[in-house]
Amino acid sequence: MTRVAVLDDWQQAARECADWAPLEARAEVRFFEDPFVSADAAAAALAGFDVVLATRERTPFPRALIDRLPRLRMFGLTGNRAGLIDIAHLQQRGVVVCYTDGGPGVQSTAELALALMLAAARRIPQADASLRAGRFQQDTPKGHVLAGKTVGLLGLGRIGARMARYCNALDMRVIAWSENLTDARAADAGAERVDKARLLATADVVSLHLVLSPRTRGVLGRPELASMKRGAILVNTSRGPLVDEAALVEAVASGRIVAALDVYDREPLPASHPLAACRDAVLTPHLGYSVVEVYREFYAQCIENTLAFLDGRPLRVLPPPAA
Repeated sequence: MTRVAVLDDWQQAARECADWAPLEARAEVRFFEDPFVSADAAAAALAGFDVVLATRERTPFPRALIDRLPRLRMFGLTGNRAGLIDIAHLQQRGVVVCYTDGGPGVQSTAELALALMLAAARRIPQADASLRAGRFQQDTPKGHVLAGKTVGLLGLGRIGARMARYCNALDMRVIAWSENLTDARAADAGAERVDKARLLATADVVSLHLVLSPRTRGVLGRPELASMKRGAILVNTSRGPLVDEAALVEAVASGRIVAALDVYDREPLPASHPLAACRDAVLTPHLGYSVVEVYREFYAQCIENTLAFLDGRPLRVLPPPAA
């Protein structure tokens, strides 16, 4: 019988958000609810599976791991892009790689960016901790109003443009930068295009909405972080490696800036990571797309894709990368 591994169900959402009965009638389906502690552990657990259904940006699948999965014939990916998965090597090995639509992931991620900005500005996590400790306001830092402040958006695609509308509704001034941004496109989103140096020097909030690529990796390094206004908030709901993490830890730990982060270089973020000890940091565990509405679409289409593959008529197959 075909064996199907459903990976990365860290929030135990898979069974609740989809009907697996049609697939379980034709295959053995196993759900993995905990992260693998190493590549060796992943290889040992998955070597006997024909189909792997993975959630993007959770378990890495480099070439070395893929080559240790001899039975793998289909790989299902939520969304259509994943920096941690060597899709080209899967395809070279003859594995059919299928994707899903993103559901309302644009909306959910932009809403989380807004929530992180508000939580950092009003010091909500610290206030919650103080109240629960019986200290009420005594240990709560003073917050700041956002109306009249400037938010700088690095990236003005679908998520960035939605964030721009949210910030306009808060009566914030919205400025934006990306390498290919035009004045007209910025104006359409309710923003003013500026260069990156001006954005970093003048923004009270900097929010990242860029796709991770060789060009954007480390787009905020030590010099860029040092150029931000003292007390500015850095929001990142995109990808951790967009920012030099060591420099970020230094900037936050020293009190120069406040971080509001959903993504990290290493996920899950270890409890011992220095960011976890920073008082001036609001941290969420990569929740940008992790909402019921997105999971429903992800898992329903994963099931549909797998059934179609078993029928010999695969759906939503990723094409090989352009040469």
